[in-house]
Amino acid sequence: MKKRFANPYLLLTLTSLFWAGNMVIGRGLREAVPPMTLAFWRWAIAFALTLPFALPHLRVQWPRIKAHWRAIVVLGAIGVGCYNTFAYIALQYTTATSATLLNSFTPVATIALAFLLLGKRLTRLETAGVVVSLAGVMIIVARGSLATLLGFSLNTGDLWMLLAVLTWGIYTVGLQWRPAGIDPMLLLAAFTAVGIAGLAPLYAWEIADGRLIDPSPATFAGILYIGVFPGFLGYVFFNAGVAAVGPSRASLFIHLMPVFTALLAAIFLGERPQPFHFAGIALVFAGIFLTTRKPAG
Repeated sequence: MKKRFANPYLLLTLTSLFWAGNMVIGRGLREAVPPMTLAFWRWAIAFALTLPFALPHLRVQWPRIKAHWRAIVVLGAIGVGCYNTFAYIALQYTTATSATLLNSFTPVATIALAFLLLGKRLTRLETAGVVVSLAGVMIIVARGSLATLLGFSLNTGDLWMLLAVLTWGIYTVGLQWRPAGIDPMLLLAAFTAVGIAGLAPLYAWEIADGRLIDPSPATFAGILYIGVFPGFLGYVFFNAGVAAVGPSRASLFIHLMPVFTALLAAIFLGERPQPFHFAGIALVFAGIFLTTRKPAG
């Protein structure tokens, strides 16, 4: 089992599953939990789960953390403080479907940033995989209708989501410069601490403004899910996947989010899959296969 979970592609697939749930639940909680509050408690829960794994390494590796504090602050502020906060703000104004569509451009943004900052180019096969996979995403989100896709227009929430996409692309590429020699769980705890420090004043501002959590079992269950799965496990798995296969390949797995969103809707909301779902899912998996396969010879 441990060897199976060491497979970076399995870890990246599970990450997309967790993050698909994050989009759906984040949209569902928009009336019950303000966006800064949701982001704060997501990371507070994730931080509490990370600490038992991080603390045993703190004393020995603290000098290395101090030596690389600038990189840790930047990556923590972008990856923890900004991305999900921007996404939760976006979900106040736009649908989970629109947010998922825009989020699907993350691989394109990441690949462009990897080329500009790292000089990394995709092979022709990898490029074909990205295009095929993105086409599958478009089919799913547009529900198989070209008119729906052409009629898509940006609103305030969509612009926030595009900003989230840009910050996630920067974070993914920036992981190439994460400090070496620091235990991954300790590094994640450091990133999370930076993000929480930035979110705390914004959370306090929402409280002072009278924007409080609407308490209910469903609300607290949703916050707990977001903290444990997208927050804690999602980042552990994603960081490990990026370390193993690089930012360009890892980011492509975000195209699985609309696939999992459609499956979750079928399971929990009783929405019957349509032919366009199967066509889109087939293209997404075909694109990922092309991008991740090893060249012959």
